[in-house]
Order: sequence, then structure tokens, then C-alpha cells
Amino acid sequence: MAPKSVSTYEEARKQRIEENKKCFENLGISKTLKCLAELQSSEKSVKRHPKPKSESIYTLEPRRSSRARNPVPSYRDDVNIELPHLRKRSRISSSWASYIARPLDECKTASYEERSQAFNGAEDLQGKLTAGNPSFVKSMVRSHVYSCFWLGLPSKFCEDHLPKTTVDMVLESENGAEYDAVYIGKRTGLSGGWRAFALEHKLDDGDALVFELIDPARFKIYIVRAASCSSEEDDDTAVRAGDNKSASSHGAEKADKKSEQRPKTRTKKDVGSSKASSSKKKKK
Repeated sequence: MAPKSVSTYEEARKQRIEENKKCFENLGISKTLKCLAELQSSEKSVKRHPKPKSESIYTLEPRRSSRARNPVPSYRDDVNIELPHLRKRSRISSSWASYIARPLDECKTASYEERSQAFNGAEDLQGKLTAGNPSFVKSMVRSHVYSCFWLGLPSKFCEDHLPKTTVDMVLESENGAEYDAVYIGKRTGLSGGWRAFALEHKLDDGDALVFELIDPARFKIYIVRAASCSSEEDDDTAVRAGDNKSASSHGAEKADKKSEQRPKTRTKKDVGSSKASSSKKKKK
């Protein structure tokens, strides 16, 4: 029974293959397969010839003469390319210098002594205010007076005396001039009109300002210049130096007078000469 089953299976398989071939022929698939096979075989049969290498420009031509070839100048390394000159880096960074609102000659950098003296002077001035209004002292830096013009206020002062919203403020100088500014409560700082106030009064790095809140939306501002503190210090040192010089000269004059008043001390030579003169007088 086994060989009969195998033969029937083989016969059925062959019939299915023939049926599939007839279907492929009807659909035209067999022709496309033959065309593709022919194309593949033709591509394999065609040999690709490598492209000839282009001769280098700098290869030397063959010569019949035994004389040495004259040197040919090369212009490849003699090309003059003008490069831009390197700029010297300024002390002030270019990113900051592009935003400053005043000439570079007017921008100053205060020393620690100048800044501390101006701050101490502002604190003394704050203590002399008799109105009893809330106030604070603020030391100026470059971002306050030269660029950016954002002035952050003490957070404790803002929490106690200023609103938490954005309101319009008035900045009043010592002379009574008024400048409109904007106070931003979320950031606790002044913007807007602060730029005009700083540029109008030519505030510099190191200056100390006393802010007195005379009204809920009005600051009166007193300015203590760092430059004036440094000049006062120079005057004090000059006065001290003059006092020292006068004291030293007065002491030298006193020393000269004392030396004149002191009796002259007699040396051995003076004693011997006096004895010789007295003996000569006796002989006579």
C-alpha cells in the first residue's frame, strides 16, 4: 500500500506544477522572468574597463638631452593671502562693551577702598535723615549704571514696605527733579526710568545711594560719589604729609637752637694750646 500512495502523491504534485506553469504563462510572468535572467547574464558578461589614470600635471616629460633641466619656479607656495589683522583684546569684554550707554572713557572701576568709603558715607547720611521714613543704602555696580540698567532692591525692604505687584514709581533727586520708573514686585527691582536717572546724574561704579521712601510710590535718592571720597582721602594724606614736614622742620630748628646754647666742650688739644700760651706769657 505504501508505494501506491507515494505514486499518487507524485502524480498529484506534477499536475499542480504543470497547472502553475500554465497560469504563469497566461499571466506573462514566465516571460518577465526570462528577460530578467537574460539581463543578469549580460551584465555579468560585460567587463568594466578601469578608467585610465590622468597623468599628473607635475610629471616631467622625457628628455633626450643629458643636460640638467633648468629649475622651474613653483607658484604654489608664493601666493600672498592678506589675512585680517588680529585685534587687541580690550580690558572690557566685547559683549559688555556693545551694551554700554556711555563712552568707554567715562566708565570707571572703583577700588575696594573707594567703594567702602562711599558706602560708609551713605550710611552716615542715612543716619542724619530726620523724617523717620524707611530707607536703605545701595552700592552701584556696572550693570546698574553703564549697561543693563536693572536695579535690584533689598528683598527684606521690599517685603516690608513695597507692593508685590508691578506699580509705577517716582524717583526724586536731591534737587527735586522727578523721573518715572517701574517697580516690578515679583523681581523686587526697578526698571524703565532708572536708566534715565542713572545717565542724567552720571552715576559711576562704586557710588553709594540712599533711597528714602517718602511716599508709598516715591523714592528720594541721595548720592555719595566714590570719586569725591577718594579725593578727600588724597587731601587728608597731603595735609598729614604737610604736618609731618612742618613738625620735622620745627624739630630741626629747635635742635639747632639747643646746639647753639650748649657750651662748647674743650678737647685735649685746646687744653695743651692754652697751657703753652700761658707759659710764654710768664717767661716774658
